[in-house]
Amino acid sequence: MPVINVSLKEGHSKEKLEAAKQSITDQGGKITKEFKLIDGFTAEIPDDKLSTLESHEGVDVEKDQVVTTQ
Repeated sequence: MPVINVSLKEGHSKEKLEAAKQSITDQGGKITKEFKLIDGFTAEIPDDKLSTLESHEGVDVEKDQVVTTQ
């Protein structure tokens, strides 16, 4: 399962984030980490369910990846 980061878009209520969490667990995924500084989380979700989550209004979805500095 791909690992994704989900964060709340500016100006949207936290209910949108909670709806995304529920969608992930309903579709066989799992929340693996809650962020403390921003409204968001990391999760694992089946490949075939990713597009459903990306269509949720109020949240940004991006694949987790390694970030390095020069």
